[in-house]
Amino acid sequence: MIFNPLFLSIKTVGINLLLFLTIGVFLAFLLSKEKFRFKWLINTIVTLPLIFPPIAIGFFLLLLLGRDGIIGSFFYKFDITFIFCFPSLVIAGFIAGLPLMVKPLQSAIEQFPKNIIEASYLSGKSKLITLLFIILPSIKKSLLACLLISCARALGEVGITLMIGGNIIGKTDTISLAIYNAVFDGDYNLALILSGILIVISLIFFIILNFLQTNQKHI
Repeated sequence: MIFNPLFLSIKTVGINLLLFLTIGVFLAFLLSKEKFRFKWLINTIVTLPLIFPPIAIGFFLLLLLGRDGIIGSFFYKFDITFIFCFPSLVIAGFIAGLPLMVKPLQSAIEQFPKNIIEASYLSGKSKLITLLFIILPSIKKSLLACLLISCARALGEVGITLMIGGNIIGKTDTISLAIYNAVFDGDYNLALILSGILIVISLIFFIILNFLQTNQKHI
């Protein structure tokens, strides 16, 4: 009753962490470019989870990724499904945490000295090499802070997960949904234990963030 939701949540956040480090960083770098052609479109899609109700986003994802959806119907032909299974938890957490990863990191990249970037380009380094070995190491504390906040948001996601995950006991019930189920069933002791676990994890995130901010001020 406790370990399965906890394991699912940790597994989901672990995969989300990798996605934030790859897709999230890539999107932040793209949006930091002033002359990027589709900047407005990508920016709108990334920011949408911040202003649009999670349950509504989950509903639209259900329409897109379901068996009869535009995307889901194509993959279903190859026996690949994204709804009511583990991938749905990853998708929900990723979408919920993406804006908190991309937007602050985009701002940090935009504030990075342009002359250093231009010098890197002039020395023959590609944009990817410049990003990976010059920009990101210089803003590593901001990067880590973005990762912590986005992963914390992914861990606490409920609305999108509920819609596309289905809240299937033992299969798609993350720790947040397990709390909901426990309260719904009247098992307040279990809900209290699960909430306590989330509080401890949240406190760990907060302590690390506070440490990073304190260290950054002293530099």
